[in-house]
Amino acid sequence: MKKQNHKITETIGKIPYKLALAGGWIDQPFISRHNPTPPGSMVVVNVEPQFWFLERAGVSTGTRNVALELWKDGLPQKNLDELVQELYMAENADKADPSGSQDMIGLIYPGINRIDYDFSQREGIFPVHIESNNDPKIVSWLENVINILPVVQRPDGYNPLETKNLNPEWIARLGESGKTCYNAIVTKDIKALGESLNENMLCWEAILPGTVRHRTIKTDLMSLLKYYQSEYHGAMYSGCGGGYLYVVSDTPVPGAFRIKVRTNNNDK
Repeated sequence: MKKQNHKITETIGKIPYKLALAGGWIDQPFISRHNPTPPGSMVVVNVEPQFWFLERAGVSTGTRNVALELWKDGLPQKNLDELVQELYMAENADKADPSGSQDMIGLIYPGINRIDYDFSQREGIFPVHIESNNDPKIVSWLENVINILPVVQRPDGYNPLETKNLNPEWIARLGESGKTCYNAIVTKDIKALGESLNENMLCWEAILPGTVRHRTIKTDLMSLLKYYQSEYHGAMYSGCGGGYLYVVSDTPVPGAFRIKVRTNNNDK
């Protein structure tokens, strides 16, 4: 008997996934309010749902689950900013610690996006500007230099916000790492891309040390990170507490996989 064709999206849903690169956490108002040189930036990449990503691993699966409840047939054909706000409100209703809007933007906006946050505008909740790139050559380049290694899911009882060192100098550096990251991508500068991810991790460790060290985390995240940073152009974790490790390399990284970026062209 001939097997029936079955798409993976029939099992995991049609909503895209998201990678957050350098600058993460600048979308949170409690961070951006201390930025002396706004706007601060971060980079998010919209990813085709080709396989199941781990939960609690920094790729916005929680937000994606809310989106799947809202839009069972995939993203509606509506204004992207309206979709972002609708999803933000649906996820963060009555939450004491709301998730940042980069999660929603990363899932909804196609391509590679630099999102700029200024606490003095839109309450720091939504970006003041989004710079998007869907150039097939740049997208293909990024797909071939970002190597993804599964490391560890966030453990139960984990809270990265127990210690906050809201130093303006480090927060300014965090926001600049996002700008550097985006510029490196659009100019296809692999060295600068790796350096921006390394800089991001230095900022996380300084501002929110719980992102890489916490009593509930049993994996030595920093030793692993330093190995890959020393052997390749750069590396960073997908989120606080581990998740996936993004390694910048134009040669294969043992055990790693790559993604396909969803762009405007994919929808045509």
